[in-house]
Amino acid sequence: MDSGSPYQWLRELRRDSQSSNPVSLLIECAKCVASGSIKHADIGLEYISQVSSPDGNAVQRMVTYFSKALGYKIVKQLPGVYKALNSSKTSLSSDDIHAQKYFYELCPFLKFSYLITNQAIVEKMEFEKVVHIIDLHCSEPAQWINLIQTLKKRQGGPPHLKITGIHENKEVLDQMSFHLTTEAGNLDFPLQFNPIVSRLEDVDFENLPVKTGEAVAITSALQLHSLLAIDDEMVGKISPAGPSSINMQRAVQMGQRTFADWLERDMINAYILSPDSALSPLFLGASPKMGIFLNAMRKLQPKLLVITEQESNLNGCNLMERIDRALYFYSSLFDCLDSTVTRTSVERQKLESMLLGEQIKNIITCEGADRKERHEKVEKWIRRLEMAGFAKVPLSNNGRIEATNLLQRYSHKYKFKEENDCLLVCWSDRPLFSVSAWSFRR
Repeated sequence: MDSGSPYQWLRELRRDSQSSNPVSLLIECAKCVASGSIKHADIGLEYISQVSSPDGNAVQRMVTYFSKALGYKIVKQLPGVYKALNSSKTSLSSDDIHAQKYFYELCPFLKFSYLITNQAIVEKMEFEKVVHIIDLHCSEPAQWINLIQTLKKRQGGPPHLKITGIHENKEVLDQMSFHLTTEAGNLDFPLQFNPIVSRLEDVDFENLPVKTGEAVAITSALQLHSLLAIDDEMVGKISPAGPSSINMQRAVQMGQRTFADWLERDMINAYILSPDSALSPLFLGASPKMGIFLNAMRKLQPKLLVITEQESNLNGCNLMERIDRALYFYSSLFDCLDSTVTRTSVERQKLESMLLGEQIKNIITCEGADRKERHEKVEKWIRRLEMAGFAKVPLSNNGRIEATNLLQRYSHKYKFKEENDCLLVCWSDRPLFSVSAWSFRR
């Protein structure tokens, strides 16, 4: 590398890679990937592998998964190679399900969400005789078992409770049915569980078993953001020939150029053509999927809708912006795991690898309709839901007290704050997840 190279950081790595800041190295390497400088990115990724580890401290572990994602970002420009390394999954695997279970068990975020959700249901449905809950990602029996136990003690007797559980994996719903019906049987509680095997985007709200006179509550925990992915048809307008066709044409023109030279040229073009570029007309556009989905929910006239989402801004931004924002968000998640779970924990390792690592990979590697991890901050959800015909519901004071006790059992660094009548769960004053409650506006 000549002395005038703009990549002086790579020369410095040769002298002392062990003392380098892994996050700084990662950001410089990401700039290389974004600009199409694949040779420099390759050198940078090699050095990053020497100062990061999936078994190291929080920073080292996080950088490991970000660097892997950058590697996949490069390889994705070769569709055949990428597909060979990543067999497409049509449904959640058992590993995915276990990783989500570990997230529930090792972190307080979903427990916080479920606690606030249940308290909102109890208070909003206080005088209802038939309560119908539609759970858009029905995977954790503990949430509804707790609700059953609470409603059993309701003054005047419990309501007839119907739970329509939606999940793409039948085995998950079978387990839910077993646990809930067993608990209801033990308590002599009137429960009807309706399993619906479906992906979120395929839910047919018009054919859900909702009857006149039922008080409907809909719950969504960390699901709705996936509907923000730009439709395939919209991506097609950017590049009608499709990325595979473009890559094939470039391959024919490769001539005597080296493989790395061709990859560099291809990465530059791909970055410019990215539908998530800040210059793209789609940057400010909304996903039709989300509008259709919210309208379908509104037609059910839910008395309560509770939404939990990641408190980050990763939708509609270019590669470097979302890497920067993702580092901000996930550094806190790895940090809180480092503080509350032992480094030798197998469950923590699987959680980080199979859940957080896969989310990071999707955020960095994928574009357009393939990028499902499109987190947005609560103010955007508020505008979107208000425009869709929903009105905010104040969250329970009793729920706040219980939530405080829950978080303190994990660590004093966990806390929550209120913003725009929504609750934000924080790690050391850094908001990570939001919980908001809504109702159908007539």
